[in-house]
Order: sequence, then C-alpha cells, then structure tokens
Amino acid sequence: MAIDKKAIAEHIRGIITALGDDPEREGLLETPDRVAGMYEEVFEGMNYSNKEIAEMFGKTFDAPCSGDQDNLIVVKDIEVFSYCEHHLALMYNMKVTVAYIPAGKVLGLSKIARISEMAAKRLQLQERLGSDISEIISMATGSEDVAVIIEACHSCMTARGIKNTSAATTTTTFSGRFRSDQSLVSRLAMQL
Repeated sequence: MAIDKKAIAEHIRGIITALGDDPEREGLLETPDRVAGMYEEVFEGMNYSNKEIAEMFGKTFDAPCSGDQDNLIVVKDIEVFSYCEHHLALMYNMKVTVAYIPAGKVLGLSKIARISEMAAKRLQLQERLGSDISEIISMATGSEDVAVIIEACHSCMTARGIKNTSAATTTTTFSGRFRSDQSLVSRLAMQL
C-alpha cells in the first residue's frame, strides 16, 4: 500500500476550510503539501506488514552462546513516537524495551531499534504496538520468548480531554517463557 500524498493534501485543505481558515492565505498555502509529506514519513510503517518488516530488518548472526537457555538479550530506552488511531494524536516520550532469549540466532542490536521504530510508524494503539514488535522480533529471530515493555504519554490525554499532563501509560507484551517463567520476568525487571 502506498501513501496517497495528493489525497492527503486535498483533505488537509478541506480541514483548514472546515476550521474556518483560508487554505489560500500566505501562511497556509503550502501547509497541505507539507502535512502530506510529513504523513508519508511518520506513517511509513503502514506500507509494510509485520512479516515484511521482519524480512527488512531480520539480519541475524549465530548466537555465541547457542543452547544457553539462560541467555537474555535486553535493549531498553528505544525512543519512538506514534499516533493514536482514535484521535490521530501524538504518543510521545515513548520508550520501548525489547527482551528475548535467542533460539540459535541473535538479531543485530540496531535492528531491534529499527523494528520498533517502523512498527510505531502506523496509526496505532500502544497495546498493539507491543504485540507488533513482539511478533516481528519473534519472526526475525525464530524465538518464541519475547518481551516488550512500552511507556508513553498520549496527547489525547495530556493536551485534550482530561488534560492530565503527567499521565503516562505502561504496557507489557510477553510471549513464550516470559508468560510462564516468573524468574525470567524477575530477571528482566532487574535489568530495567
């Protein structure tokens, strides 16, 4: 699926008009095209399925400690942002932590950040973002043992509605042994 910049620009012109402003005035003249370009960039992940993202960023290496069931890889404080599908509002100050137990292969560390970023570049729910990242990491590594923790602020809560500027939301997605092995979850918690 390709993002239709022309259609976006046309609709943004309509929104500007619906807000009671003139899309032809000097300050707004190029705004529809600027917004269309921005949307193409910030929603790039909508062009790809989880499987395609796993293939794009799935460069793996033989695990140096293959067979070591106690090996835990954790990458934390991956900064991303996304847009809430309910209000098209920014989800910001978003930090993603990804952990997994290798199943014979390890993923390049930068690929974990790239996967997180690309999955976030969609109209999202924070809960789905965690599930998407977990699924992509599992496809890329072959490991069923994946944990994703996300903390974020949502402008649909901080800038509108309840306007609670200090509210933050934390979500967890656990698969494989992270669901059943409490000692593994405790080890992860010690890393955070």
